Amino acid sequence: MKKLRLGIIGLGAQGGAYAGFITEGKVPNMEIGAICDIDPEKKKLAAEKYPDIPFYDDYIALIESGDVDAIVTCVPHYLHPEMGINALKRDVHALLEKPAGVYTKQVKELNDFAATKPELTFGIMFNQRANELYQKVKSVIDNGEIGGIRRTNWIITTWWRPQGYYDQSAWRATWEGEGGGVLVNQAPHQLDLLQWIAGMPKKVYSNVKYGYQRDIAVEDEVTALLDYGNGATGVFVTATHDIMGTDRFEILGDKGKIVVDDSKKVTIKRLKVPEAEMSAKMDMQDVMKIFMGTGAADIYDEEVLEFENVWGAQHTDVLKNFAANVLDGTPLLAPGSDGIQGVALANAIHLSSWLDKEVELPVDEDLYFAELNKKIEEEKTALVQK
Repeated sequence: MKKLRLGIIGLGAQGGAYAGFITEGKVPNMEIGAICDIDPEKKKLAAEKYPDIPFYDDYIALIESGDVDAIVTCVPHYLHPEMGINALKRDVHALLEKPAGVYTKQVKELNDFAATKPELTFGIMFNQRANELYQKVKSVIDNGEIGGIRRTNWIITTWWRPQGYYDQSAWRATWEGEGGGVLVNQAPHQLDLLQWIAGMPKKVYSNVKYGYQRDIAVEDEVTALLDYGNGATGVFVTATHDIMGTDRFEILGDKGKIVVDDSKKVTIKRLKVPEAEMSAKMDMQDVMKIFMGTGAADIYDEEVLEFENVWGAQHTDVLKNFAANVLDGTPLLAPGSDGIQGVALANAIHLSSWLDKEVELPVDEDLYFAELNKKIEEEKTALVQK
């Protein structure tokens, strides 16, 4: 079987996980071509665990080595677009970790360059797109089974992180090092799924807390109101200080409703008659039956599905799909160009908070970049004062 030779850039937690998946045979159409890291300790680790695999401390040298057909970028967020462009420029396929970047201005540059290399594969590690549950939800929406969307609500606070998590690295949870907090580190998968399933909103208004329950400069609590431009609205809530955590995603349509609990269970209710038609035709006797809790079976059908969620399985699915696209043209589950959507949502939520007003999408790229740089300078000043 022909295999794609992957260059892993960054042998941290994520890069180490991918190396493990591949060497354990969980990605049968892929092998490790080379590893790169600037940390001497990682070089020692690689020599012990992967003695036969070439190691580089310069990612450009890895790309130009001839040892790899593709790279995956397991590095700080700001570097993702730069590394993607440099790989594609040298005719090496690129798989980016999420997010695609920190701000849309840099991601647009990446997408524009990738468009000039259509013969190369450009993907992003949106592993939750491989989750059968969310594939089911998307198909129900796309097939019109619950009609037009009226409202979305996603509370995703299962990202609890203690102070020690933020203290382990100086770059973590900083504007200069990570470019944000929960929106760019933990929640990009949900931001991607939200727009992948329900579409992009037209406007965003947000209330964001920075260093609310943790000693950090970036956000650890987010509440965003989404306006889809057609009357439909949405609410997105995420945080890193809720140790009990909630993961509940609701989509209300004019012909039904979807409720996802803990990314494992989905309840789909399909109305037998669209809600607007029921409202127009029901008499009060019919209404009273509903108020008294009877007659529900006459109103909608209910389907409940439960899915097994094994950590790592969806990551390996994306790796296999990426390799298959290179080797035989299998359609990409997560095209790299899609990465800009989640970044755009995160940027809009930040910018609305910074300006204390509703913002339209797409946001003004130059304005966002200027405001981000203000945050970086404020952060530097605060560090000097400490």
